[in-house]
Amino acid sequence: MEIEDFLNHLSFERQLSKNTILAYGRDTRQFFAYCAQNKTEPVQATPEFLDNYIYHLKAELMLAPASTQRKLEALKAYYKFLMIEGLIKEDPSRFLISARTIRHLPKQLTKEQMDRLLSFPAKTFSEKRTLAILHLLYASGIRVSELINLRIENVNLEERWLLAFGKGRKQRFVPINKEACRVLKDYLELRRFHFAKKNTSDEFFLNRDGKKMSRVIVWKDLAEIGRLSGITTKLHPHLLRHTFATHLLSGGADLRSLQEMLGHESLNTTQIYTHVNTQDLKRKHKLAHPRG
Repeated sequence: MEIEDFLNHLSFERQLSKNTILAYGRDTRQFFAYCAQNKTEPVQATPEFLDNYIYHLKAELMLAPASTQRKLEALKAYYKFLMIEGLIKEDPSRFLISARTIRHLPKQLTKEQMDRLLSFPAKTFSEKRTLAILHLLYASGIRVSELINLRIENVNLEERWLLAFGKGRKQRFVPINKEACRVLKDYLELRRFHFAKKNTSDEFFLNRDGKKMSRVIVWKDLAEIGRLSGITTKLHPHLLRHTFATHLLSGGADLRSLQEMLGHESLNTTQIYTHVNTQDLKRKHKLAHPRG
């Protein structure tokens, strides 16, 4: 079985993202090389052989837990594919235990910091575009990849929602607040005036040439606005996504609704924000309680 068949399965049947497919491809080829070194065909690998491979990754190559975990997931996906194709009768990866990964609590900005950012006195086109991006990221929690691919037709500022295309091109509707809609309308008017004499792309946010923005420009522009606003934490799109989720949960949103808005496949991913919320409650308790 050629590895291209496996990658096509990931792309067309499981509809994984391009980056995930590339990573799984590298991981699977690395495993194939290990099999060749140990004179074992991948389809004949036993659970014990896979255990030795994982040990090799952790103890000999000294990979980080997160890297080991991804390679383990690639293995599981590969053997699941072989089962589907009828090339093996039993899945040797079924006994593999997930690598223990340390889940760092995501950082987030305070409401005071967000107020300072959202009231930034933007003057140039670039600054006003970045201010609109700030408002949208904080209002919706969308990913930077979803932001740069957002088209004008995907945003309804009258009804106050947008259509985001997430991982695997999965669609979801996300509400946006009234203030963000106002800023976005102002940006659209400025966008029309600024590019009046140019043929532009249909993406909502455009670079200086009237084309689709790159994520690098978004990162740089946000970092600059953060610096000018006196925010010591380096501003980036995912920080605003975390801030959106944390503030929404603190405001009373339920996990299921938050999961839908963030586009998480599993509720387990969303539950990390309950830990953040608990940390905030502990801090407030310590400040307010007479005994600390």
